[in-house]
Amino acid sequence: MEQFQAWAGFLADHASDADYRKDTDPNEASKHYIDIDSYSGFLANGRIPQTLDSAIAIYGFSFVKENGFLPWSTVTAFDSLRNCMHRNDWEKAKIFAADLGHYVGDGHMPLHITTNYNGQLSGNSGIHSRYESTMINAYVSEIVYTGYDAEEIENVNQFVFDYIYSNYALVDSVLWADNYAKSLSSNYSSSTYKQALWEKSKGFTVPLFKRASHVLADLIYTAWVQADSPMIDASAIEEQASASKAVLDQNFPNPFTASTQISFTLKENSKVLLQVRNISGQTVSTLMNDTLDEGKHTAEWKPGNISDGLYYLVLNTGKAIQIKKMVLVK
Repeated sequence: MEQFQAWAGFLADHASDADYRKDTDPNEASKHYIDIDSYSGFLANGRIPQTLDSAIAIYGFSFVKENGFLPWSTVTAFDSLRNCMHRNDWEKAKIFAADLGHYVGDGHMPLHITTNYNGQLSGNSGIHSRYESTMINAYVSEIVYTGYDAEEIENVNQFVFDYIYSNYALVDSVLWADNYAKSLSSNYSSSTYKQALWEKSKGFTVPLFKRASHVLADLIYTAWVQADSPMIDASAIEEQASASKAVLDQNFPNPFTASTQISFTLKENSKVLLQVRNISGQTVSTLMNDTLDEGKHTAEWKPGNISDGLYYLVLNTGKAIQIKKMVLVK
């Protein structure tokens, strides 16, 4: 929908905000996964209780928390998005939409929905990062989604659980692809390993990325319809963004090889945390962590031996987070 075009940049820039909150919010991490095969009901019937209250009533709160809240955190983010739209709170709506996109992405990453999340139970230790980060960094340019019309979802809870059930079936495929790639090279940073992993997994990985993108579009559209289709004031959204107390510029050059220059402007004295994170949300470099005066500031990032690919530059002032994408080419 044309009304949502003003959101595109914000959603892309803030897609990893939920990961960044793990550093400060002890309740955030469990929202990003569900070890669905820990549930006896899933192993027996391919399903689990689909409301949080019913899952807790049957299995207990400690069990449910230990094994993750992903489907319910997804539905909660959807509900919050719809409620914000209904009251025309577009600034918060964008934030919940970005979180919703993150949880949808987690639900389309098979290793976020299994007890064997890092291959630790099958001799594939470390596959989570190798599949989600190392390989995707190398081949992200081959994942292209052009989009198609969004549709209203009749039952959001069922919709979320259906794609999680479906995507769980790909866990063994990821592990098999890793075993194949390891048989060709034990050097996980080598082009031989990454290419083999991609060749054996791209057949389901590319559709997973495309489906995740469209699922998010369907959910945002459904939230808007259920909120009685309010008119979105794109200019108000842009004004809210420009009122930020910090402005992070795009790094230059970008793409880059040996180093890149970073600049940002503070409109008031602020505590600043400036970090580089990979596409999994892991910090690879902390460039600044200090209280700075109002005005223009600069930094430089020299990635050294870090592998090439897509990275996020994250400026956190405690009041707001700003993000830019950086592409490292070697």
